[in-house]
Amino acid sequence: MSEFFREVDEDYRRERLAKIWTKYQGWFIGAAVLLVAATAGWRIYQHFHLQAAEAAGARYEAALRLSQDGKSAEAEAEFKEIAASGPKGYATLAHLRAVDEIVGRDPAAAIAAYDALGADPTFDQSFKEAAQTRAAVLRVDRDDPKAFEEKYGALAQPSFTYHDTIRELLALAAFKREDFEAAGRWLDMIVGDPRAPGPLRQRAEAFLGLVQAGKLSPAPAEPLSTPAPPAAEAPVLPETSASPPAAPAEPSALKPGAEAAPETPPAEAAVPEPQNPVAEAPPASASAPDENSASKSAAPPPPEPEKSGAEPDAAPPAAAPGAPAQPN
Repeated sequence: MSEFFREVDEDYRRERLAKIWTKYQGWFIGAAVLLVAATAGWRIYQHFHLQAAEAAGARYEAALRLSQDGKSAEAEAEFKEIAASGPKGYATLAHLRAVDEIVGRDPAAAIAAYDALGADPTFDQSFKEAAQTRAAVLRVDRDDPKAFEEKYGALAQPSFTYHDTIRELLALAAFKREDFEAAGRWLDMIVGDPRAPGPLRQRAEAFLGLVQAGKLSPAPAEPLSTPAPPAAEAPVLPETSASPPAAPAEPSALKPGAEAAPETPPAEAAVPEPQNPVAEAPPASASAPDENSASKSAAPPPPEPEKSGAEPDAAPPAAAPGAPAQPN
């Protein structure tokens, strides 16, 4: 009995499925065909999109080679063509590169082009921020520092992708107007940002050292003035070295040389004046005692100028006894 009921149930199900298929077979077939067609269409689209991307990539690389070879005008034209007809990714890159080619010959036009890209609502947000940052790099050396800070101060917030670069530019603008407090504030924000790039943080630390020292970037010119004193002192060194030769001149005065002659005549002149003119011989005898006294004074190792001065005074008394004997 159970087998009978099971066979009846199966027959009922087959009939029901047959009716459903007969009623909706067109829909089933259409859905299957649509699924196959959609899959084929997607694959075809991917194929052509890949080919277009490869072609745009080749053109983009060719334009880059033109730029590297110094053919800026041709590279700019190629980038503009890619931006107009290439895929979205390459088109966006080509927009920025086309403006980069203008920077070398017309910075003002490049700034205007970057500003236009930054204000374009259809442009990708990340690339808009890149365009704004490049415009700021060009403006920092051309705009008034105060106006530059007012224009780009809002971009120094962490929500901006290149906020650390903007902070560095704002610090440079503060340096230009000698506002060390503002420059130090911007540099502190870079140093304290753990996500800041390493080279950027190193530059910020270097500039922060100048801020803490209270010096501007032209301050390194001060060491150039310091070598001037050595140059002025250089002539003084020969004078100090010339003074030692005066010391050897003092021992020569102890000898009966030409230098001692000017000192002895005044003392001798006072003695022979009261004597007779025949006293010309005593100078010869006086010279002998002078030599003996000089040899005696030279004998002791530490000669003193006082003894040498006393010996010439003692020489005239030795000659004095011989002087009166001649007149008799």
